[in-house]
Amino acid sequence: MNELIISSLPILLKGLGITLLLSVAAIIGSTLLGLLAAVLRTSRLPVLKQIAVIYTELFRGTPVLITLMFIYFGVAYFGYDINLFAAGILGLSIYQGAYIAEVFRAGIEAVPKGQWEVSWILGLSKRQTFMSVILPQTRGIVLPPLAGQYLSLIKDTSIVSMIGMSELMHQGQAIVDRIGQPVVVYGLVALLYFAVCFPLSRWVQHHQTRSQIS
Repeated sequence: MNELIISSLPILLKGLGITLLLSVAAIIGSTLLGLLAAVLRTSRLPVLKQIAVIYTELFRGTPVLITLMFIYFGVAYFGYDINLFAAGILGLSIYQGAYIAEVFRAGIEAVPKGQWEVSWILGLSKRQTFMSVILPQTRGIVLPPLAGQYLSLIKDTSIVSMIGMSELMHQGQAIVDRIGQPVVVYGLVALLYFAVCFPLSRWVQHHQTRSQIS
């Protein structure tokens, strides 16, 4: 068993590296997309608001695997090529962006409306008010639930193995297919996911505790 662990670890660590790259890229993409959707969702223009509503409801109501499959195979269906890494980033960003949009929307709406009115009295434009007044206050409100969504995103990267991407879960499956011992191999995979997610989870709990005390 020790030999199995020693021989498997480098392969799993390589997969973990791909998982981390995928996670970071998807976190950036989903955050930007979610923030954009939240801004549109709070817009006074009915058309923009409806587009954001359709986006968030559609992807929150469908499995992430469907999103990944649709992007990877759908792009090829229309005659274009997309590599696995790009498909994984795009799929996770679009899917998680729908959830993050709701986190941002709740944070924006939690800021007292008087902040907008005072800013306009001071001569700030709507864009200046949002960027300089509303968004900084929103950051503190959304940080804990946002970190929770990032945890979910990191774990969702394991689903990308279904389209053949050689991330952590896929590498674990390849080892099991070759030499067996699924309990040991998947145990190692679980420990590596835990090593990534646990510090972030503890930070979220610590931040929530501090917020409740203050």
